[in-house]
Amino acid sequence: MKKNLAVIFGGRSSEHEVSCVSVVTIAKAVDLEKYNMFLIGITKDGEWKLVEDIAGIEDGSWKESPVSAIISPDTKGGLIISQDDMMKVQPIDVIFPVLHGMYGEDGTIQGLFEMADIPYVGCGVFASAASMDKFYTKLVVDTLGIRQAVYVPVLAEQLEDIDEVTARVEAKLSYPVFVKPSKAGSSKGVSKADDRAALVVALKEAAKHDYKILVEETIVGREIECAVLGYGKNTKASRVGEILAAAEFYDFDAKYNNVESKTVIGADLPDGKEAEVQKDAVAIFNALDGFGLSRVDFFLEKDTNEVVFNEINTLPGFTSISMYPMLWKDKGYSIESLVETLIEMAKERP
Repeated sequence: MKKNLAVIFGGRSSEHEVSCVSVVTIAKAVDLEKYNMFLIGITKDGEWKLVEDIAGIEDGSWKESPVSAIISPDTKGGLIISQDDMMKVQPIDVIFPVLHGMYGEDGTIQGLFEMADIPYVGCGVFASAASMDKFYTKLVVDTLGIRQAVYVPVLAEQLEDIDEVTARVEAKLSYPVFVKPSKAGSSKGVSKADDRAALVVALKEAAKHDYKILVEETIVGREIECAVLGYGKNTKASRVGEILAAAEFYDFDAKYNNVESKTVIGADLPDGKEAEVQKDAVAIFNALDGFGLSRVDFFLEKDTNEVVFNEINTLPGFTSISMYPMLWKDKGYSIESLVETLIEMAKERP
């Protein structure tokens, strides 16, 4: 008997458009012999829409759907579908959230799934929230003894005394520095600052995306990534991929708009470094109580060949150029088998 699968995409975050591309990859990989698939799009304004088919996502017409479809905790496993004055509750067996960034990757919608008693793909409430917030991720990773970039936390309200903030940064870090919103994804709002004037501009830009900001030392080296799959002692790591950014650093435009950016699967690393990255990726994932999937990003420092942790993404991109599915394809997982594995794993959540 077919199971009912809800695939949710879009969302209110700055990564809405990336989600709309990722979901096409995932939806096309779902085994329709096993699942009745319900596509649910969330507009940037927060409206939940029942989407008729994948074509409607590809051409953008899904936003005009007259049918709403929402998950409510009081339905306990059901999807409320309504049009005009007609409403019905559709039972749902499992949810695949394809939502990047705020309100999708930060624990908020995972909490809704928990209250509605519906199994779902990916990390739970705590892991999603802690991993989305780069500052709290750093606090957890500090306990593991894994090297990461030295950082200075800044609150947006502190920018009222910009001289105090810049002095605090300069007392701990040397230029150039990277400035990041603590809870933005896909490098939204990330800037490199070469001097105090650029730092001020970068801080104000980051504050548009989050009230909490990180200023980090610049790590000069190779950008490498490792995919993890599973949970607890069953977690496994992929080979290591490398990012060859077309821009000075791998910002949003370089990731999704610049065809000159390249990804290399099976990066040529010094002896022992791939194993170190894999070990660290699994350790970080488990320390954050990860479940299902994540992509863990590192640097390999140029002068020392030291592995330096950068960040973890609990719902990485699934576009045609995304590293996560490419890394698992290298390990023998087709996109179809990867999607099926993640859906089946959702039912194993403790």
